[in-house]
Parts: sequence; C-alpha cells; structure tokens
Amino acid sequence: MKKLVTYIKEAYEELVHKVSWPTFKELQSSTVIVMVASLIFAVVVLCMDLAFENLMKSVYRLLY
Repeated sequence: MKKLVTYIKEAYEELVHKVSWPTFKELQSSTVIVMVASLIFAVVVLCMDLAFENLMKSVYRLLY
C-alpha cells in the first residue's frame, strides 16, 4: 500500500511541477490540425469505399 501512495504522490508532483502544459492558443491550433486531418482521412476512406463498391457491382454484373 505504501508503494501505491508513493507512486500517486510522485505522479502528482510530476504533473504539477515538471510537465509543460500547452497554452490555449497552442491547444486550439492542435485541435484544428487534428480536425482537418480527420476530415481528410474520412474523405479518403469514403472514396476508397465508393470505388470498391462500384468495382464489386461491376464484378457481380459480369457474373450474373
């Protein structure tokens, strides 16, 4: 139990005194970057899905 208490105290000290937290402006900029990257990734996946769907429709049309 003593090890757990020591670990929690040390983790708290590190978070409060050693970690450099981003400013609000840095946080906003990072958020925008993540949103744009997510949107681009979603569009790429959508295009791949539509292409595969059309390819499979063509294959099924040829087979049946």
